Amino acid sequence: MRIPFLAFVLIPMAELYLLFTVADWIGGFTTLALVILTAAVGLSVLRVQGFATLVRANQRMAQGQVPGQEIVEGMMLAIAGALLLTPGLITDTVGFALLTPLIRRKLAQQAMKKGSFFFMGGGGQFRAGGGFGAGGPFGQGSGGRGNTIDGEVVDRDNIDPDRGLNGDTADKDEPGSSGRH
Repeated sequence: MRIPFLAFVLIPMAELYLLFTVADWIGGFTTLALVILTAAVGLSVLRVQGFATLVRANQRMAQGQVPGQEIVEGMMLAIAGALLLTPGLITDTVGFALLTPLIRRKLAQQAMKKGSFFFMGGGGQFRAGGGFGAGGPFGQGSGGRGNTIDGEVVDRDNIDPDRGLNGDTADKDEPGSSGRH
């Protein structure tokens, strides 16, 4: 609880100090123009990077893969956009760092490798090879007390409409058949 509070107090103070220092060096209007320029350039780069990430996610889904990397990068791009819209040079620097594809991909890979759902309250961890850990994504494990449902994976493209799911002909309306099981 103290860390977010300190961040909301210390970061704006550091931003103001840096803005006043830069304004003393280059002038107040030039500093204001610099802040506006970084926001405008950052948002245009954000739009291009966001579109590229969306295209990569769509390609991965078309190949039948989960676009995990792209989802994490998309969240980082959203954070970068918020930081770029926040007036200040420190937040702009962090925002531009998140817009850099190499840095963003490395951070996304580390976040996925660590696997913690810090944005969901930190209750569980996702294991790359086997799903959620004992705590689950929200910190509530089933402990083996849940129901188990057996099922069968069926590829809809391989279903013969005349033969049904199991290959029997009882689904087909035939003379003397009610068409029901």
